[in-house]
Amino acid sequence: MNQISSTAIIELALDLASSLNSKDRFDRLLDTVRKTINCDAVALLSFHGDILTPIALQGLSRDTIGRRFVVAEHPRFDVLCQSTQPVRFAADSPLPDPYDGLLIDREDDLPVHSCMGLPLYYDDKLLGLLTIDSLTPHEFDNIAERTLIVISAIAAATLNTAFLIEQLESRAVHSQQVVAELTEEAWKRDGGELIGESPIMQQLKEELDIVASSDFNILIYGETGVGKELVARTLHHKSSRQHGPLVYVNCAALPENLVESELFGHVKGAFTGAETKRAGKFVLANGGTLFLDEIGELTLAAQSKILRAIQSNEIQPVGQDNVEQVNVRIIAATNRDLKREAQNGRFRADLYHRLSVYPIKVPNLKERVGDVQILSGYFVEKTKRKLGVVQLKITNEAIRHLEQYNWPGNVRELEHVISRSALKARARQKDKAIISIEKQDCGTLINDQPSILPTNITKINKNTESASVQTHINLRDETERFQRQLIKQVLTQENGNWAETSRRLSVDRANLNRIAKRLNIKVIKSIL
Repeated sequence: MNQISSTAIIELALDLASSLNSKDRFDRLLDTVRKTINCDAVALLSFHGDILTPIALQGLSRDTIGRRFVVAEHPRFDVLCQSTQPVRFAADSPLPDPYDGLLIDREDDLPVHSCMGLPLYYDDKLLGLLTIDSLTPHEFDNIAERTLIVISAIAAATLNTAFLIEQLESRAVHSQQVVAELTEEAWKRDGGELIGESPIMQQLKEELDIVASSDFNILIYGETGVGKELVARTLHHKSSRQHGPLVYVNCAALPENLVESELFGHVKGAFTGAETKRAGKFVLANGGTLFLDEIGELTLAAQSKILRAIQSNEIQPVGQDNVEQVNVRIIAATNRDLKREAQNGRFRADLYHRLSVYPIKVPNLKERVGDVQILSGYFVEKTKRKLGVVQLKITNEAIRHLEQYNWPGNVRELEHVISRSALKARARQKDKAIISIEKQDCGTLINDQPSILPTNITKINKNTESASVQTHINLRDETERFQRQLIKQVLTQENGNWAETSRRLSVDRANLNRIAKRLNIKVIKSIL
């Protein structure tokens, strides 16, 4: 028997009324639901587009908070989203449970159990779901329908209040609230959400909220794989230019002799091969945002041309006499220390100061305490969709193992490890409905990577140690010496194959070519 008193309902309403913020409201809502209904897990999910996003949960593994459930891929969620009334699933329902393997008390397939969901509507609009699960069959059978409707109404009001506050706060930043349909679709398709709840990520999100509404030029810096492009897209999405274009430029891949043409465009006949007029990236980004990725890889000559466009908001297509006005916000990204580069004459100081009106540092994954588990949940759900499996989960032991790793490749490396681990897990568990990524699947991928270091690395280390006792050391020279030897070693091993060398060194091929040119590397192919 599971009877709920009117007193409990009143206590729930009073609890929520005295809450200070959205997180507090959500936590109190789930606390009270668990007190009043005998259950093993309860979750609150928001609904947007065709995605259900967990925003608060109890009794489920923490990586669940990072998952994004596509409604059409989960039959139970689909039933709930199409209903306007609470739904109690039969204990022997054949529909797969989206929480299979995610309950804290169980790591295997859910046994026959009680499961119900409460669609949360406000003004006839579906805001989300409240799901309640118990490992005890028929646990919810005797709860009055009216009681569930009241709980649904209270939960919906709580969710609506949170959304309203968020909307009002957003309006204080900029007035445009409606997101263009095509922009929103692209945003969801490309994974436009910054996943993470660590203090350093909360600080980053707050900074983005502060600066997004301005037209300031932004310099995003951080290591490879931390998500600089995602931060740039977040800034554009939160800005008043969100309806305008966001144009991406990989500065490292721009051929030196075509920089002006790519950025500013050209007229027909401007040079050999210019058979038609072509708009440059600045024109394509007019009214929106131009994202200059790997800005530190541009030559000084190319930097001066960009500087003029930023200073005057004018461009001159190649072969055209008159200039054109453009209205573009510049967001640049780099993994270099541009301030130091400017001090050493390798980057224009005036361009650096123009770009870094508001610098933003994207933290390394190792700095983001607790985010590995949440990100793992996000990537596990994403990989599940790609592999087309019924359910994919990651064990707590595997999570602990991942959290001990240093992640030099940051979030991108974590995504790749999850993807490869899922493939290994699927191969081991061909006949299972629920595939579990275990420590052994991650461990071999992380710890047994083939070494790409030169065989004479010991000699390099000894040379470095001897250099450390010298009175004057040039860190850049020592670093370049090491890079030169490493690249030449691997390039020779690959018989001059630049594509394979870039893969082994985990670096973009265009970047590798540019680095090799700067280091004056010339490799003779080995004779077979």
